[in-house]
Parts: sequence; structure tokens; C-alpha cells
Amino acid sequence: MSMMNNYRKGWALRYLREARAELTAAQKTPYMTSSLILEALRKAQAAIYYSLGEPAFIAAIVRETLYTKQFVEDPILKFLVEIERTIQQIAQIPRSNSGKAMEQVNDLVQLASEIVELFTGESA
Repeated sequence: MSMMNNYRKGWALRYLREARAELTAAQKTPYMTSSLILEALRKAQAAIYYSLGEPAFIAAIVRETLYTKQFVEDPILKFLVEIERTIQQIAQIPRSNSGKAMEQVNDLVQLASEIVELFTGESA
């Protein structure tokens, strides 16, 4: 039995497909790599948010936790905060270091895929 409604499920799967497409495009167009991998990471983040609940509420909790620098015990919230930190770091990376960022984002998109699959019951 699915833990989410079809609306959120559809958006989670769509964002995950788009994140993968952004990564593929980044590999094929080196001059756009930095913006494409950042977009892929943001879409993977959105896919996770849709899998967990209402994205606006989750984003607000993550931002508040990040900016107040609270100690986080909850593993899911800790993971979401780390994704947000990664987005901020990758946004600052110069184009010359985009290879390392590409690997990191690829790993995060794979983790997002596993999370979405866990909550949707479908392979994305």
C-alpha cells in the first residue's frame, strides 16, 4: 500500500526523472555543467520533499533548522539539511571543479531515487 497520494507520487517521480535528465545533459554539454548539476540536485531535493509530505512545509523546517544551526538528531531531517548545505556549496563551486560536484550530485540523485522508491513503491 502506498504511503502517499497520487498527486505527490506523480510529482516525486517526475522530479526524479528530470534530475536524471539534467545530469545526462550536464555530461553532454560541459559549458553548462555547473548550472545543470545544480538544477539536478534541486530536483532530486524536490522529489524527496514530495515523497515525505507537503514540500513547502518540509522546506521551511529544513531552512529553519539550517539557519538556526540547531543540533539535529532525526536522521531524515539531518539528511535533508545536508542536501540543502550541498546545494549551497555546489552553487559556489567554480566551473573548473564541476567534475567532483557531478560525482557528488550523481550520488545524491541515486539516494533520492532510493527514498522515492521506498515511499512510492515504484522504481523511478
